[in-house]
Amino acid sequence: MDAIDRHIINHLQGGFALTEFPFAAAAEALGLSEAMLIERIDRLLKDGVLTRFGPMFNADRLGGATALAAMAVPVADFERVAAIVNGFAEVAHNYAREHALNMWFVIATETPVRITEVINAIETETGLKVYSMPKIEEFFVEARFVA
Repeated sequence: MDAIDRHIINHLQGGFALTEFPFAAAAEALGLSEAMLIERIDRLLKDGVLTRFGPMFNADRLGGATALAAMAVPVADFERVAAIVNGFAEVAHNYAREHALNMWFVIATETPVRITEVINAIETETGLKVYSMPKIEEFFVEARFVA
């Protein structure tokens, strides 16, 4: 990741223009061509520097729900279970932790009842218990990179 990549990530965290050509507007503000911006975002995604590029919605305000979930997954089975968990469209991201509960992920759904349905489906498909921790209070943490 170079200084331009850092600048792109920092700039785009602050919002994305809702225009007919949002990448062109963002590129202009960054002093880049639209093609260069799209190429760099695509590379950051392909290289795994970014795991997703898209809007963040407050599911609760839209009538949905979110929950942090964790599982105790045998190390030898981690990749198989991760593939199952990540196969659910409602799973926003998934990460490993050095802890008895070594797999953590966020579930965001269109309705509160869907949280339970997704958890039940994950438990059925993996044979493992999912520990759900519904959101009680929201905190905003922003990552900024020194250019």
